[in-house]
Amino acid sequence: MIDENWESHADWWQREFTDGVDPEYTEQILPLIGDVLQGCSPVLDIGTGEGQVARWLQAAGAQVVGIDPFANQVAVARERAGGPVYARGDAANLPVPDACFHAAVACLVFEHIDEVDAALSEAARVLAPGGRFLLLLNHPLLQTPGSGWIDDQIIEPPEQYWRIGPYLPEAESIEEVQKGVFIRFLHRPLSRYLNSAFAAGLTLVAMHEPAPPAGFLAQAAEYRDAATIPRLLALSFTKTT
Repeated sequence: MIDENWESHADWWQREFTDGVDPEYTEQILPLIGDVLQGCSPVLDIGTGEGQVARWLQAAGAQVVGIDPFANQVAVARERAGGPVYARGDAANLPVPDACFHAAVACLVFEHIDEVDAALSEAARVLAPGGRFLLLLNHPLLQTPGSGWIDDQIIEPPEQYWRIGPYLPEAESIEEVQKGVFIRFLHRPLSRYLNSAFAAGLTLVAMHEPAPPAGFLAQAAEYRDAATIPRLLALSFTKTT
């Protein structure tokens, strides 16, 4: 199932998270992707949105193709240009041939995809042997539905801690990320992603759990208290079969 909220609210994403306005992307996500995929070309950006990851990689010297199911995102990606080629397509049925990319990346995409097993199989299918796949997720353990920073002033002495929501059950939630903007998230435990990736012929070679970047922590005082809680999980795979 494709969440049409992403089509109707494409402008929210483009305004709030792209083109240099979001510190998590500029200070952490884009540099991490650049480091992991350094020297890889061509690269497939799965769920490219308006293309900021694709543009970053292209500027670093890669040839990049960006795929996204939503017309409003692809249209803006083409307007912002930067070198990549863009096309509409579904992560679970990528419109590209087998084994034609040296790397693929999916940045904060798979937690919105129903057909996660098919999408991981597709990511493996389009990679050449030895190719690299970088999967970036909202951290499945520490960003579960209902998780968050708790400042408990009722007990004595007061406590501050990070509450973890139900981790093991797979769950769907609709979050109002901004007034009038509702986005659907699918929570899965880490084992679901890993076992599906292994079944698709991908081997895990590195895992990254970076602390929130300084620019994000500076946005509000309560974020500084949660500086030891990673928001991001990045899994780096190679194709072995």
